[in-house]
Amino acid sequence: MTEKEFALQVKEAGGTLYIVGGWVRDRLMGKDPHDKDYVVVGLSKETFELCFPDSKLIGNSFPVFLVKIDDVSCEVAFARKEKKVGTGYTGFEIVADEDITIEEDLYRRDTTVNSMAMEVLSGNILDLYGGKKDIEDGILRPISEHFSEDPVRALRAARQATQLGFRVSEELIEAMKGCREELKGEPPERILGELKRALETSHPSEFFNVLRRAELLETLFPEIYALIGKTQPIDFHPEGDAYNHTMLVADKVAAATDNVVAVFAGLAHDIGKGVTPREMLPHHYDHEKKGLEVLKEWNKRAKFPNQWMRAATLVIEEHMRAPLMQKPGKITELILLLHKMSSYLPPEDFCHIIRADHGELPKFLEHYQELRDVLLSIDGNMAPEGVQGKALGEWLWQQRVRACTKWLKD
Repeated sequence: MTEKEFALQVKEAGGTLYIVGGWVRDRLMGKDPHDKDYVVVGLSKETFELCFPDSKLIGNSFPVFLVKIDDVSCEVAFARKEKKVGTGYTGFEIVADEDITIEEDLYRRDTTVNSMAMEVLSGNILDLYGGKKDIEDGILRPISEHFSEDPVRALRAARQATQLGFRVSEELIEAMKGCREELKGEPPERILGELKRALETSHPSEFFNVLRRAELLETLFPEIYALIGKTQPIDFHPEGDAYNHTMLVADKVAAATDNVVAVFAGLAHDIGKGVTPREMLPHHYDHEKKGLEVLKEWNKRAKFPNQWMRAATLVIEEHMRAPLMQKPGKITELILLLHKMSSYLPPEDFCHIIRADHGELPKFLEHYQELRDVLLSIDGNMAPEGVQGKALGEWLWQQRVRACTKWLKD
């Protein structure tokens, strides 16, 4: 069934099919939009099921169906309106029936640029709240006073600003401030989802800067907030405090790779500086060890993916040592460790982080692949006859360290 065929069947049953949200926004911005969010107006759930018996109901609190359109399984929701009756994203009384208008549905959304709809058959754009003008002006504004009723909209707004490169209006900042208390009780997976999408942008620092303006950074990411005001030796860090440095590193890593695991590791590399005693500033002795402790505590609340944790742990442990390594044994150990972890933190991404943090790489990391190949060319099959077990491991290690020593001299 094509999109037009689907829209025509909806019309014949007495309804209207719209595309809403980000797809409409991106199309107006001249981008190549992808995922479509469909909304049906003027039909009951029962009528829809009769007209489209192959559709699959997946919504619990309101009707959402999976429908195959143009050979793609698409979500089709019913126009709905909401009334706040409790806390958090579950604290809504939702009405979704044939009497709800598209105007009512759009009014419950977050920002003006996301609150436009396109009627599928005619191609007409419905823009009730000035979304087109705000796209032209590059600004994000809330639809109404109801913005703060779903607290995660504050994270979405910060993420939208990051993705779109738009300014955030003072009106929206005030609406975001109203989300503070309820954000404390939000499930970690909702916060993690928005963080992931923000780290996938080219300038993730904007996400944290907007949250900071809205006085939400301390509530959502206290480990990052704690870096504010933590001064550093100006000769090494003319960019300012540990927060500014971390934002700079995150942006540089994001510009160098699409790997969100690497961007998170770059974000986390200096979190130990957030617990440096004031009397020690501007120095941050042992901030690597402290950083591992902070990361563990952060993970208790955030529940990061295992790959994020392993990559961040490696970077926190090694980001100060790696640029200064000279002993062949330590270099061999690091090269083999990077090779082992390459499935989720490719060595080139580790190098992006070290370069963003220090400005340059040591020679052995600049030529990582060459040195790795030298070390891996030596395996247990080359051991003298009779060397087995623990002795085989020791022989293999010694040979690789010798090969590393020779490579470094050459």
